[in-house]
Amino acid sequence: MTEPVATEVGRDFIRDIIQADLDQGKYREIVTRFPPEPNGYLHIGHAKSIALNFGIAQEFPGRCHLRFDDTNPVKEEQEYIDSIQADVRWLGFDWGKNLFFASDYFDRLYEWAEKLIGDGLAYVDDQTQEEIRLSRGTLTEPGKNSPFRDRSVEENLDLFRRMKAGEFPNGARVLRAKIDMAAGNINLRDPVLYRILHAHHPRTGTKWHIYPSYDYAHGQSDAIEGITHSICTLEFEDHRPLYDWFIEKLPVPSQPHQYEFARLNLTYTLLSKRVLTQLVRDGHVAGWDDPRMPTMAGMRRRGVPPAALREFVKRIGVAKANSVVDVGMLEFCIREELNRTAQRRMGVLRPLKVVIENYPEGQTEELEAINHPDDPSAGTRKITFGRELYIEQDDFMENPPKKFFRLSPGNEVRLRYAYFVKCTGVIKNDKGEVVELRCSYDPATKGGNAPDGRKVKATMHWLPAATSVPAEIRIYNQLFSNPSPDASNFAVDLNPNSLEILPDARIEASVAESNATEPMQFERQGYFVRDKDSTPGKPVFSRTIGLRDTFAKEVAKG
Repeated sequence: MTEPVATEVGRDFIRDIIQADLDQGKYREIVTRFPPEPNGYLHIGHAKSIALNFGIAQEFPGRCHLRFDDTNPVKEEQEYIDSIQADVRWLGFDWGKNLFFASDYFDRLYEWAEKLIGDGLAYVDDQTQEEIRLSRGTLTEPGKNSPFRDRSVEENLDLFRRMKAGEFPNGARVLRAKIDMAAGNINLRDPVLYRILHAHHPRTGTKWHIYPSYDYAHGQSDAIEGITHSICTLEFEDHRPLYDWFIEKLPVPSQPHQYEFARLNLTYTLLSKRVLTQLVRDGHVAGWDDPRMPTMAGMRRRGVPPAALREFVKRIGVAKANSVVDVGMLEFCIREELNRTAQRRMGVLRPLKVVIENYPEGQTEELEAINHPDDPSAGTRKITFGRELYIEQDDFMENPPKKFFRLSPGNEVRLRYAYFVKCTGVIKNDKGEVVELRCSYDPATKGGNAPDGRKVKATMHWLPAATSVPAEIRIYNQLFSNPSPDASNFAVDLNPNSLEILPDARIEASVAESNATEPMQFERQGYFVRDKDSTPGKPVFSRTIGLRDTFAKEVAKG
């Protein structure tokens, strides 16, 4: 994956439409909304919609509503309502007093449904769900009228009121709009307006036994709230004629217009709520906030800065045609933001013990380390240097190839902020594995420079054995190993190496003692953040992202 070049982001077609409407005096105030269904956690695709709708309200004279389209109590939970509000705030937006629910309008929606019946534009259908599906027709064949389509207004009103009163079981009847069963657009072939659901609603409890369909409730909620520009993704483009039909036939207080834009699609990622729900339920991940999930909760737990997400959706822009964005662009935005903001620390992920034999036993000294190379105001910190240290296992090879410049027998390297050291001996266990190194150091090279001008080709990070703290490190990679995972059979594309746990890592004592939630850079390793699974005795850190993209190369190797 190649890292994209930063480009200036221009205006998009939706913002151009809004500006033209303002120039023509159509509106004094622009009103948008972000209308999630509270049946799951938000994912990165929603971040694009959030940034668009709330961003427009900030850029133009206007406001953005947060409205929950809570019309299906079978799948909706208070947990999802709470998580969605937390995600929107985390991303950097606030709805102020403009928090609404479609359930706030259930009484009015019901009254309007009775009006449609009274006007001969809706009827109660006794067909089963399967019978309705089969009679709807196909893209090339018209549908067939329901045998109940010509019921009288009086009979329809009576049956509908009895549905509301809870007389009938689930699935016994539905209320359908009477439009045109031969319409070229299947969404206009007498769509369902209400279905019977004897279910507890998170906000209305057991008051209702019937619930409006999304298509019926959504546009009317927009009209009630005075939404000027109803912005949604392209899959709702074919629903727009139905949206407009309701607005035309009902006495709504305003007439919003629907505009569609391309949804976000990412390589190595599935954003289907069905798939994400199944990943959680089947135990492929540890929950909705698993750091491998593309949910905003997962990304927040992984340490992804909200500013990086905002920059990402700004860079990809708002288009009319669907496309797939390389996940490398997202990773570039994350690295760019963290490189600018994250303080530097040292962590040894796979420790190898080093004993510096010519360093005095019992002696230690404090060395100064910088917190951010590009930000002097970030200051410095002290690191304890002593006779026994830890380095990375990968930084030593007993029989190195030609271009291996790190530590090997007889080779000299620089320890970051400390001294030049040379490997003088190797200790192995019964299996022949290297478990400890013996080294010597040059006291004249304190600070990492030799007074005689000699050079070394590698600088390595390290930690003191005495004062560094054991930690668990979790290395996360992409959840899918296929750049285009199959949503219908996603399990075959799951990456078996999406999580590696390193239980014996070491980190600076100051990192372990701090409860800071901001990501930091472990020098030469990547960006890491404290995980909620941390305990006082064993801190846990998750890798937000590496310093460079290695995942694509790992996949290519197979």
